[in-house]
Amino acid sequence: MSPVRDDFRRSQLAIGALFFVLGFQYATWVSRVPALKARLDLGEAQIGLLLMTCGIGAAVSFPLVAVLMRRFGSRLLSVLSALALGVILLALSVVPNYPVTLLVLFCDGVAVGCLNVAMNAQGAALEARFERTTMSRLHATFSAGSLLAALLASGVNVFTGTLAVHFGLAAVLLAALVATARAGLLADGPQEAATQEAVTQEAATPDSATAQGRKGRRGFALPTVATLWMGLAMVFGTVTEGAMNDWSALYLKDVVDAGAGLAPLGIAVVSVMMVCARVFADGWRTRFGDGRIVRTGSLLAGLGLALALAVGGLVPTLIGFACVGLGVAAVTPCVYVAAARQGSDALSLVAAMGTTGLLAGPAVIGFVAGATSLVWGMAAVAASAAVVSLCATRISWPAARDAPADTRLAPEPT
Repeated sequence: MSPVRDDFRRSQLAIGALFFVLGFQYATWVSRVPALKARLDLGEAQIGLLLMTCGIGAAVSFPLVAVLMRRFGSRLLSVLSALALGVILLALSVVPNYPVTLLVLFCDGVAVGCLNVAMNAQGAALEARFERTTMSRLHATFSAGSLLAALLASGVNVFTGTLAVHFGLAAVLLAALVATARAGLLADGPQEAATQEAVTQEAATPDSATAQGRKGRRGFALPTVATLWMGLAMVFGTVTEGAMNDWSALYLKDVVDAGAGLAPLGIAVVSVMMVCARVFADGWRTRFGDGRIVRTGSLLAGLGLALALAVGGLVPTLIGFACVGLGVAAVTPCVYVAAARQGSDALSLVAAMGTTGLLAGPAVIGFVAGATSLVWGMAAVAASAAVVSLCATRISWPAARDAPADTRLAPEPT
């Protein structure tokens, strides 16, 4: 292999480890919510508030993340926030009461917000430096981390139900993974700063130039129109993704009349299609460009789900769900890349808006379903996907690359 290819693979694996850490840590503690509920003697409403508190922490972390990104850079911030997630697991294993648990999970949300922005900045920098698309595959490792965490939770429960043992083992694994990956992360040095500045100027619009001139004394730039369009695309994209995870099983059971054994197929179909699409999406991005992938994919998701709702039946519904998983899989990676081109403040804001959509989306769909029916609630999900396609027409996307994706590397020079 050439030295350039070696460097790319090394950094790709290191940054992928960060995505894996985030999915692994989240799925680890979520898988033990029943144990937390039993140990602290919590009710359903209290559990709901626990889950919401984590999301709130991630959503409101935007100003802090923007400051920390400028002060420490994405490499150091990603390492610190990933290690903090391991410490939070240890804290959750010994929390004495409900108020302390709320505080710990709020801190977890803030750490998630920090790592989310830092690791996506690393991924965008990797694409810019080596001119190869890889962000979608990096996002696929998040799902792999969640899957491994679920398997670990099941395995540990065979031997012991003690949270301290499970979370302690998970924290050690996270620390070892972060320590191994640290050397391969991209430094926030002069070369990266110059690359970021060049990319940002290329993507700049008159609106962004005006906003750059309106920086406050603290160095924080007001959101540009382009950033707001990216944020809206992220909001509606995460609304679509989150609502499918939370409402697909209930739709199959209550509307399609699927049996208890078939109802979970909705989540399974969406998840499998998303993972498979993200594995191959970097090649599609290389060939067709991010803008076309987002516009076409979100439109496929919206139309596919709408047709499934109109036709009805188990098979058409599952096909519609598959269209959603396939169509929205590349939305989040592509929007993160576009936001990173605008700078760390834009990336932080877009990430926070995405978290807000993921948090509020399922609840909004629930309100719509309660006021009308679950069919109309799912129709709102289809409309949300279509809105992503509309927002994508207002975003300045990077052009399709002449360089190959990481799955199709160029031959070494002779």
